[in-house]
Amino acid sequence: MEPNIKEVAGRIRALREDLDLTLQEMADATGRSTAEYAAQESGEEDLSFTFLYKCADKFGVDVIELLTGENPHLTGYSLTRAADGLSIKRRAGFEYLHKAPHFRHKLAEPFLVTAPYLEEEQDAPIHLSRHKGQELDYIISGRMRFAYEDHVEELEAGDFLMYDSGRGHGMIAIGGEPCVFLAVVMKPHDEKII
Repeated sequence: MEPNIKEVAGRIRALREDLDLTLQEMADATGRSTAEYAAQESGEEDLSFTFLYKCADKFGVDVIELLTGENPHLTGYSLTRAADGLSIKRRAGFEYLHKAPHFRHKLAEPFLVTAPYLEEEQDAPIHLSRHKGQELDYIISGRMRFAYEDHVEELEAGDFLMYDSGRGHGMIAIGGEPCVFLAVVMKPHDEKII
Protein backbone atom coordinates (compact mmCIF):
# COMPACT_ATOMS: atom_id res chain seq x y z
CA MET A 1 0.00 0.00 0.00
CA GLU A 2 1.29 3.44 -0.92
CA PRO A 3 0.13 6.47 1.08
CA ASN A 4 -2.03 9.01 -0.76
CA ILE A 5 -0.21 12.37 -0.86
CA LYS A 6 -3.41 14.39 -0.32
CA GLU A 7 -4.31 12.30 2.76
CA VAL A 8 -0.80 12.63 4.19
CA ALA A 9 -0.84 16.40 3.58
CA GLY A 10 -4.25 16.58 5.28
CA ARG A 11 -2.91 14.78 8.36
CA ILE A 12 0.03 17.21 8.49
CA ARG A 13 -2.32 20.21 8.29
CA ALA A 14 -4.65 18.74 10.96
CA LEU A 15 -1.77 18.06 13.36
CA ARG A 16 -0.33 21.54 12.82
CA GLU A 17 -3.72 23.08 13.56
CA ASP A 18 -4.33 20.80 16.58
CA LEU A 19 -0.96 21.83 18.02
CA ASP A 20 -1.62 25.54 17.29
CA LEU A 21 1.53 25.81 15.17
CA THR A 22 1.76 28.51 12.50
CA LEU A 23 2.80 27.98 8.91
CA GLN A 24 5.95 29.97 9.71
CA GLU A 25 6.84 27.70 12.67
CA MET A 26 6.49 24.63 10.46
CA ALA A 27 8.40 26.27 7.61
CA ASP A 28 11.24 26.97 10.06
CA ALA A 29 11.10 23.40 11.43
CA THR A 30 11.28 21.88 7.93
CA GLY A 31 13.82 24.32 6.48
CA ARG A 32 11.48 25.78 3.88
CA SER A 33 9.97 29.14 3.07
CA THR A 34 6.39 29.67 4.20
CA ALA A 35 5.21 29.39 0.58
CA GLU A 36 7.15 26.13 0.02
CA TYR A 37 5.79 24.67 3.25
CA ALA A 38 2.22 25.72 2.39
CA ALA A 39 2.51 24.06 -1.05
CA GLN A 40 3.62 20.80 0.56
CA GLU A 41 1.03 20.91 3.34
CA SER A 42 -1.70 21.44 0.73
CA GLY A 43 -0.50 18.42 -1.26
CA GLU A 44 0.37 20.54 -4.32
CA GLU A 45 4.00 19.39 -4.17
CA ASP A 46 5.57 16.00 -3.51
CA LEU A 47 6.53 15.24 0.09
CA SER A 48 10.14 14.15 0.50
CA PHE A 49 11.04 11.75 3.28
CA THR A 50 13.18 14.47 4.87
CA PHE A 51 10.15 16.80 4.94
CA LEU A 52 7.94 14.08 6.47
CA TYR A 53 10.60 13.18 9.04
CA LYS A 54 10.98 16.83 10.11
CA CYS A 55 7.20 17.29 10.37
CA ALA A 56 6.87 14.14 12.49
CA ASP A 57 9.73 15.34 14.70
CA LYS A 58 8.08 18.75 15.25
CA PHE A 59 4.71 17.11 16.00
CA GLY A 60 6.22 14.48 18.32
CA VAL A 61 4.70 11.57 16.37
CA ASP A 62 6.03 8.58 14.46
CA VAL A 63 6.45 9.29 10.73
CA ILE A 64 4.23 6.24 10.09
CA GLU A 65 1.33 8.09 11.74
CA LEU A 66 1.67 10.83 9.11
CA LEU A 67 1.82 8.27 6.30
CA THR A 68 -0.99 5.94 7.37
CA GLY A 69 -3.03 7.73 10.04
CA GLU A 70 -2.31 4.84 12.41
CA ASN A 71 0.04 4.55 15.35
CA PRO A 72 2.56 1.71 15.17
CA HIS A 73 1.33 -1.00 17.52
CA LEU A 74 3.81 -3.90 17.62
CA THR A 75 6.22 -4.34 20.51
CA GLY A 76 8.91 -6.93 21.11
CA TYR A 77 9.60 -7.64 17.45
CA SER A 78 8.31 -7.00 13.96
CA LEU A 79 8.78 -9.34 10.98
CA THR A 80 8.39 -7.96 7.48
CA ARG A 81 8.72 -10.45 4.64
CA ALA A 82 10.95 -9.76 1.62
CA ALA A 83 8.36 -8.16 -0.66
CA ASP A 84 6.39 -6.46 2.13
CA GLY A 85 6.62 -3.07 3.82
CA LEU A 86 5.07 0.36 3.52
CA SER A 87 5.87 1.74 0.06
CA ILE A 88 6.76 5.42 -0.14
CA LYS A 89 7.50 6.72 -3.64
CA ARG A 90 9.12 10.11 -3.51
CA ARG A 91 11.75 12.24 -5.22
CA ALA A 92 12.02 11.48 -8.94
CA GLY A 93 11.27 7.78 -8.84
CA PHE A 94 13.04 6.88 -5.59
CA GLU A 95 11.07 4.17 -3.81
CA TYR A 96 11.39 3.71 -0.07
CA LEU A 97 9.96 0.48 1.35
CA HIS A 98 9.67 0.96 5.12
CA LYS A 99 10.57 -2.43 6.58
CA ALA A 100 9.14 -1.97 10.13
CA PRO A 101 6.15 0.36 9.85
CA HIS A 102 4.16 -1.22 12.68
CA PHE A 103 6.92 -1.46 15.29
CA ARG A 104 6.47 0.96 18.20
CA HIS A 105 9.20 3.04 19.84
CA LYS A 106 11.67 2.69 16.98
CA LEU A 107 15.15 4.05 17.55
CA ALA A 108 15.68 3.91 13.78
CA GLU A 109 13.66 3.92 10.55
CA PRO A 110 14.70 1.03 8.22
CA PHE A 111 14.08 1.34 4.46
CA LEU A 112 14.82 -0.73 1.41
CA VAL A 113 15.48 2.01 -1.16
CA THR A 114 15.52 1.77 -4.94
CA ALA A 115 17.17 4.76 -6.60
CA PRO A 116 16.40 4.89 -10.33
CA TYR A 117 19.14 5.46 -12.88
CA LEU A 118 18.36 8.79 -14.53
CA GLU A 119 20.60 9.94 -17.37
CA GLU A 120 19.82 13.63 -16.71
CA GLU A 121 21.25 13.38 -13.17
CA GLN A 122 24.64 12.04 -14.19
CA ASP A 123 26.33 15.40 -14.85
CA ALA A 124 24.16 17.60 -12.58
CA PRO A 125 24.91 18.57 -8.97
CA ILE A 126 23.40 16.09 -6.51
CA HIS A 127 20.53 17.51 -4.41
CA LEU A 128 21.56 17.52 -0.72
CA SER A 129 19.16 16.78 2.15
CA ARG A 130 19.58 17.20 5.90
CA HIS A 131 17.82 15.60 8.86
CA LYS A 132 18.86 15.19 12.48
CA GLY A 133 20.62 12.00 13.47
CA GLN A 134 22.75 9.49 11.62
CA GLU A 135 22.16 7.27 8.64
CA LEU A 136 23.72 4.09 7.40
CA ASP A 137 23.41 2.80 3.86
CA TYR A 138 24.36 -0.71 2.69
CA ILE A 139 24.50 -1.18 -1.07
CA ILE A 140 22.71 -4.38 -2.14
CA SER A 141 22.89 -4.03 -5.93
CA GLY A 142 23.87 -1.49 -8.54
CA ARG A 143 26.14 1.50 -8.03
CA MET A 144 25.68 4.84 -6.28
CA ARG A 145 27.32 8.24 -6.34
CA PHE A 146 27.13 9.69 -2.83
CA ALA A 147 27.67 13.38 -2.13
CA TYR A 148 28.43 14.59 1.39
CA GLU A 149 28.84 18.35 1.46
CA ASP A 150 31.85 18.79 -0.87
CA HIS A 151 32.96 15.12 -0.86
CA VAL A 152 31.85 12.62 -3.52
CA GLU A 153 32.23 8.83 -3.31
CA GLU A 154 31.20 6.02 -5.64
CA LEU A 155 29.84 2.88 -4.02
CA GLU A 156 28.91 -0.60 -5.23
CA ALA A 157 27.28 -3.77 -3.90
CA GLY A 158 28.64 -4.69 -0.49
CA ASP A 159 29.83 -1.18 0.38
CA PHE A 160 28.65 0.25 3.70
CA LEU A 161 28.32 3.95 4.50
CA MET A 162 27.52 5.69 7.79
CA TYR A 163 27.26 9.46 8.24
CA ASP A 164 25.92 12.42 10.19
CA SER A 165 22.66 13.07 8.33
CA GLY A 166 22.36 16.57 9.81
CA ARG A 167 24.92 17.63 7.21
CA GLY A 168 24.20 17.89 3.46
CA HIS A 169 24.00 14.48 1.77
CA GLY A 170 22.49 13.01 -1.37
CA MET A 171 22.83 10.17 -3.80
CA ILE A 172 22.06 9.05 -7.34
CA ALA A 173 22.26 5.70 -9.12
CA ILE A 174 25.11 5.39 -11.63
CA GLY A 175 26.28 2.72 -14.07
CA GLY A 176 23.11 2.53 -16.17
CA GLU A 177 20.92 0.64 -13.68
CA PRO A 178 18.99 1.29 -10.46
CA CYS A 179 20.79 1.12 -7.13
CA VAL A 180 19.12 -0.83 -4.32
CA PHE A 181 20.28 -0.20 -0.78
CA LEU A 182 19.26 -0.64 2.83
CA ALA A 183 19.00 2.76 4.53
CA VAL A 184 18.63 3.01 8.29
CA VAL A 185 17.84 6.49 9.61
CA MET A 186 18.76 6.76 13.30
CA LYS A 187 17.37 9.40 15.61
CA PRO A 188 19.69 11.57 17.71
CA HIS A 189 20.45 10.45 21.28
CA ASP A 190 18.42 13.30 22.75
CA GLU A 191 15.28 12.54 20.73
CA LYS A 192 12.35 11.22 22.68
CA ILE A 193 11.16 7.79 21.65
CA ILE A 194 7.77 7.96 20.00
